[in-house]
Amino acid sequence: MRKNDERIPVTVLTGFLGSGKTTLLQRLLSGEEGAGVAVLMNELGEVSLDDLYIQKMTETTLVLKNGCVCCSMRSDLQKGLRELIDGRTAGTVPPFTRILIETTGLADPTPIAQTLVGDLMLRRQVRLANIITTIDAIFGAGQIDTHAESMRQAAIADRLVLTKTDIAEPEQIEQAKKKIHQVNPVAMVLDANEEESLWPMLFDIDPFNPDTKSAEVQAWLKCLPKIHVAGGHRIHGETEHVHHYHEEHHEEGDIQTFSIRTEKPLNWTAFCIWLSALIHRHGPQLLRIKGLLNVPDALGPVVLNTVQSHITPPMHLEEWPNEDHSSRIVFIVQGISPDLVEYSLRRFLSILED
Repeated sequence: MRKNDERIPVTVLTGFLGSGKTTLLQRLLSGEEGAGVAVLMNELGEVSLDDLYIQKMTETTLVLKNGCVCCSMRSDLQKGLRELIDGRTAGTVPPFTRILIETTGLADPTPIAQTLVGDLMLRRQVRLANIITTIDAIFGAGQIDTHAESMRQAAIADRLVLTKTDIAEPEQIEQAKKKIHQVNPVAMVLDANEEESLWPMLFDIDPFNPDTKSAEVQAWLKCLPKIHVAGGHRIHGETEHVHHYHEEHHEEGDIQTFSIRTEKPLNWTAFCIWLSALIHRHGPQLLRIKGLLNVPDALGPVVLNTVQSHITPPMHLEEWPNEDHSSRIVFIVQGISPDLVEYSLRRFLSILED
């Protein structure tokens, strides 16, 4: 775990076609906090930022009037990020403290996370901060049902921003909320039209930042009572009556959310071997994994957070968020049996104990 991580945080903004990504981006950049944000935009983006906000500087770099930088990527993400960082160092690009990447409406955001850790140079300069997905309150529920891209965008998010709530019918809003909760019950859901600023909830509480990780953990732990426990029981054979704590099984298409729980401290080395093997075999299908792990000799839990094949360096909390010191791992997967995942971990740990 890095302490006082000085790498540039990178936020990914995604969402289906017409879901309001650019409108949200304009709103975020127009505030005081937006002055320190650099933005990378995919050249296939369906909507451009309003010309009133942007002044073209070069073929690939744009500067917003409030000081933000916008780069329309003509090549790959790695080149765009390097140019942005090198430009800041050389003084040809205005200073910035955060990078926001806006994807196209049909994009899968996970390759971006993989790019940040796959490039050795970039890995030393930037880190994934969070993934934000916009959901149309009017059409979002139907889009998730009919478009695999929309479902994956919702499933992989840390923050889900419900847009167009000012013009949607109340029943449409409730339907959209119900649908996105079914797909991703551990993500924070925000209303784009709330009066208070969205900035603190989108950026100040960083899911991958050790300084704010405790607050993030508290938020998703509240969701655990409604998440199905894989295999119908906890690991290590706890009594039958306790595992009904999580009864609701979320399954949308072939995307499923489930949890694995164990009361005994986890063998950290063994768990890492198992997780590495699981990701090596099923990486693209493991949309998100979040965990709070009881590791021997640690004062507090180890916090686990993955995005497909991207494993964020584990973070250690100084203390447990409550009296429950069991290990809890939440999975959002596509095309994998929850029982199979639970069984493989249980068998792997039991073999090592024999």
